[in-house]
This record gives sequence, C-alpha cells and structure tokens, in this order.
Amino acid sequence: MVYTNGKRVLELSDCEAVVTSCSYQLRYLTGIEAENGLAIVDKTGTTLYTDMRYMEAAEKFLQGTDVTPVLYNQEEILKRLSACESVGISFQQTTHAEYLTLLEAGVKLQNIDAAYDKAMSVKNDWELDNIAKACEIAELAFNALLPQIKEGMTETEVAALLEYEMRKRGAQGLSFDTIVAFGAHAAVPHHETGLTKLKFGDEILIDFGCRVNGYCSDITRTFLFGDDGKHETFKKAYACVLKAHELAKEKITAGMTGKEADGIARNYLQEQGYGGLFTHSLGHGIGLNVHEYPAVSPKSDKVLENGMVFSDEPGVYEAGKYGIRIEDTVTLKNGKVHSFMSLTDRELVIL
Repeated sequence: MVYTNGKRVLELSDCEAVVTSCSYQLRYLTGIEAENGLAIVDKTGTTLYTDMRYMEAAEKFLQGTDVTPVLYNQEEILKRLSACESVGISFQQTTHAEYLTLLEAGVKLQNIDAAYDKAMSVKNDWELDNIAKACEIAELAFNALLPQIKEGMTETEVAALLEYEMRKRGAQGLSFDTIVAFGAHAAVPHHETGLTKLKFGDEILIDFGCRVNGYCSDITRTFLFGDDGKHETFKKAYACVLKAHELAKEKITAGMTGKEADGIARNYLQEQGYGGLFTHSLGHGIGLNVHEYPAVSPKSDKVLENGMVFSDEPGVYEAGKYGIRIEDTVTLKNGKVHSFMSLTDRELVIL
C-alpha cells in the first residue's frame, strides 16, 4: 500500500514540510502509532522516526510503501526542519515543550490544523474499509451480548461482556469507554457506567464502538429489559427518535452544511414536542478519532462532502425518567447517506 495521506496534508498545508509526534496524526501519515515517534513529510516523501522498540515492526509493516522508517535522532530532525522555509504543525496537538524546542532551533512554524481537518475528513477506500469492519465487529458483538443480559447484572458487567465480544471478533481497542445506562441513568447522555443492577422493566442504553487499524465505529442502541407496562411515554418518544434518525439518513445530502443536516432531525423532534429534550448535536465526524471534523450541529457551516464519515444520533432525554438515543456510523457516497450499520435492529427491542 502507498500512504498518500502525507502528500495530501503537505499539499493542503502550503508548507515546505510537515512534522508531527501526535499519535493519531502519526497513524494517519504513516499507518503506525509509535510511542515517542515522529513523522516528517516533505517533497522527498514521508519519514517515520522511531526507536529500536518499534523499528523491526515498522520495517516489516512499511515494506513496499512510500514511508521510510529510521532511528530517532533529534539533532538530525532539527537540522532538517530548520533548513525549510516553512514547517507545518498542528497547534492543537503540539505540546508547548515541542513548540519551544522547534522555535529555539530556528524552525519557521505555521499552523496547519485546517489542512489536517480537510484531509482527514474525506476518507479513502482503505479507511472506509477499516471503519466498515469496526462497525461490523461492534454489531456482531452487540447481537452476541443480548442473550447474555440477565437481571441483577451491573452496568459494568454488561459493558465488560460487550467489550470481550468485540475483542473476540478482532477489535484492536475501544473507540471510547463503553457507556451502559440502566433506567433513568439513560437520561444522562454521557452517563458514567457504574454498579447499578439491572431490574425487570428497565430501559437499557448502550453507546459503544471499537477500532480496526486505528479507525473507529460508534453506535448506540436503546431497548427494554422486559415490559412492565409502564413505558407508553418512552415508547412514543422512541418512535419519534427513530423517525428523526431515519429522516436524517433519507434527506442528508452532500453539499449541505452541518447545520442544515442537523436541522432535519431537530426540526422533526421540535414539531413532535421534543425540541427541548434533544440536547446535543445530530452528529460528529468519525475516523481515527471518534469525535473529529466535521460537526453536524446547529452551529456548523461546514459543507458535507462525499467520503465523509459521521454519526446520525438524534436523542431525547427526560431528566430523572428516561433517555433515548439511536446512533449509526454513516458515510456520504454519490451524494447520499449510506449506513455502515445493517446487522442490528433499530426498532424497539424488548428482551
């Protein structure tokens, strides 16, 4: 494989060279994350500087690519960069100490966060394949989890089972800490999974995802653990959230702004009387980070493009009572939304 991402960032940066030690940017530019690693991209190609702990693996992994692994040498790195007319760095991801070291060496620095956002937001086929695999693993793991859920289990136990099922199917890590919320805990969008025990009639909200080659999946499913006949309000709200979720898939198109896309779901929920209970954005970009550019939010004027990957996750949260979120990881292809999620049920499930 040829890693063209470095060339793309370099071209968008309008700099003579690009340098980073940020872990996800290293993976984006080279395909590898290495502790204390550093990458430089210039007209000669991409160089990964690393130490002996990673050299053997890097040489094997990068064989046949346009990325050259070499042993880390700070004097060589600073000499190489100081000879450039302009060097692009991410101001958001560069530490103050690194910044000062580069300045003191006479390196002429330029902020290229916008170049990273633009380059990373549109995925190539290899990136899309990794995201698709991460989504497949997450869904298969969720389906394997459902019959294992029993009364008396804690939120933490359910989260651990789900994470095990994802690992068993090839996940290389989690996209984020798994959220499992029982009952009224689901009304807190980012509830901290704890030791609350599951009771008959509880709703369950699970927000989870895994990584494949660094790329994330993100999915949320909300369902009931038995039906105690006390969920009519919940069921009505669930139907509206599901409709908002599907409307977003149906009507979001390439060329829309994030604000326009968010408004599709938000306006529907407002019409149904839930506007004040949809307390977060419709979506966020997904890639090497589970939250990245672009935002699909009421304030975003960024234009959505083919190849972008983001979440479709409308929600309704009634404090102290219930919370509902239905989330898929989706992409834009040929101007339309295509979901990576096809193996799990979005209709209300009652265990």
